[in-house]
Amino acid sequence: MLRLRHSLFWMLSAAVLALPQLAPPAAIAADTKSTSEVIPVFTLKSVVETPTPEDPIFGAIGQESLVELIRRMDKAAKDENVKAVVLLLDSVQLGYGQIEEVRQGIQRLKDAKKPVYAHADSLTTGTYAVLCGATRLSASPTSDLFLTGLYSEQMYLKGLFDKLKIQPDFLTCGAYKSAAEMFMRTGPSAEAKSMYDWLYDGMYASVIDLIAKGRGVDAAKAKEWIDQGLFSAESARKAGLIDAVEFRQDFQAYVKSQTSEVAKLDAKYGKPKGLDLDLNNPFAAMQLWAQILAGPQVKRSNKDAVAVVYVDGPIMLGKAEASPFGGSAGAFSEPIRKALDEASRDDKVKAVVLRVDSPGGSAIASEIILNATKRVKEKKPLVVSMGNVAGSGGYYVACGSDTIFADSATITGSIGVVAGKLATTDMWDQLGISFSANARGKKAGILSSGSKFSDEERKELQGWMDEVYGVFKGHVVKIRGERLKKPIDDLAGGRVFTGQQALELGLVDKIGTLTDAIAFAASAAKVTDYELRTMPKPTNFLEGLLGEVSGQKKDDQYLMTPAAFFRGNSGSSLPDTLLPLLNSLDPQRAKLVLQAFTQLHILHSEKVSLTMPIFGVSN
Repeated sequence: MLRLRHSLFWMLSAAVLALPQLAPPAAIAADTKSTSEVIPVFTLKSVVETPTPEDPIFGAIGQESLVELIRRMDKAAKDENVKAVVLLLDSVQLGYGQIEEVRQGIQRLKDAKKPVYAHADSLTTGTYAVLCGATRLSASPTSDLFLTGLYSEQMYLKGLFDKLKIQPDFLTCGAYKSAAEMFMRTGPSAEAKSMYDWLYDGMYASVIDLIAKGRGVDAAKAKEWIDQGLFSAESARKAGLIDAVEFRQDFQAYVKSQTSEVAKLDAKYGKPKGLDLDLNNPFAAMQLWAQILAGPQVKRSNKDAVAVVYVDGPIMLGKAEASPFGGSAGAFSEPIRKALDEASRDDKVKAVVLRVDSPGGSAIASEIILNATKRVKEKKPLVVSMGNVAGSGGYYVACGSDTIFADSATITGSIGVVAGKLATTDMWDQLGISFSANARGKKAGILSSGSKFSDEERKELQGWMDEVYGVFKGHVVKIRGERLKKPIDDLAGGRVFTGQQALELGLVDKIGTLTDAIAFAASAAKVTDYELRTMPKPTNFLEGLLGEVSGQKKDDQYLMTPAAFFRGNSGSSLPDTLLPLLNSLDPQRAKLVLQAFTQLHILHSEKVSLTMPIFGVSN
């Protein structure tokens, strides 16, 4: 342990001493006058779903979470010293659920009589749907506005498998459970095509509504703009999509003219601060050393709290690996279960919000998380907030709550089950590689990649899947009860819905944001003065590593598997080799390929999956 900390000390010391004394870049020139009046500058860049750990040295750097961005916007709405707000874009990628949440934050600023001034150098349908809600929107000369609507692709791998002599063999529960179609078909089934039509019709209606309300026009005018599609800055101004065409410095001058010459532009408004390090001082490394020796710090609070527990990404069994590069992406059952149990036991946590942004995944992991939510609900209010996606296993873990919030464009539902395998013998044969199998037990080779399922194996596997499917439907019926507007078999079968459609069908309870869900949970718990507590607390690699090695925060209430530490790659896999190249050539489709590999990994590991079809929606 001491050797490890010494190594980390010298690495960080060298890094700090190598840092030049540079001022941070600023999109808008920073003011130097001392004043109590402030104009927060919010730059939409790398917004992520789950809160990221604060750097113990430098404070808030890098990616910002959605909840942190909204927290800072709401702080500005209540701050008497805030005279206006500036909103800028910097290569942000937002899902349509997140777009709605940011728009609600903008509206709360406007309701608080804080003008929101937005400026962009380029706009797409998604980013325009955010910024058009501002009080005033301008764009740089020669900038472009591609208001082209929604475009989506589903990927099908059957042709690739045919070329490789791979035989996909998958089973599903429900005619609309199309997650396996990308492995088995070259295009959508009639049921899947029908489902995609109603899903994208619903999402498109949400986008039209955002644009129409943002610019104060009717839906017909918003559709007319989208059908035209391509605008220059000047043509967008003439059409009424934006208010002005101006360079950034002219935009800044306009903002000042509408507020006060002494108001300070603050690009770090509301962000946590790090250590006050003098990078010209060679002894600054000693401050880092002291921080390392202190190990992971746990700040205790006696204030009432509403806990937010995140289910973000594919749902997987166990625990993620600790890695200096961010660990394994996904929603792992063990830390989520532990967080829910801690929230249940903590008397200062008065209510829990489960934030779900997941396409599902492992059936076992989904059941573990759902079971933990039930233990929370026995003691305190449990509310679910759905983000961009909360389908299949994502809906499974959410359905235990009495109150489910969704954004109108959330993709949810997909109640169904998928299982299967890839038979690869023919592929190996053409490479001149053969295998000789040895089996003991009639069903020993049922999951082997040597051959497709036999009729008997298929029948038995389908029976097992039907049992899991019955449990899934049973959970929904038992908890949702009379709120369901149709029989469960008319809602399940793999059908996917938007949040608005799910509300009309009784699968969710309210259209609202994470902020709305938190306020509802606090009201249900009858608390007004409370703090938000993310559970588990986000930790950086150093905190996670030292915490595991030192044995901090042991959970002695339940049996746990040991942490898996980052071991590095012993070799490059095909996805590791090809995906960077594909991403540089076609990032949207490369993302679909990566999601397909993730689904195959879950199916290979868990045998049965609660996952939904892959949606590649471009905005």
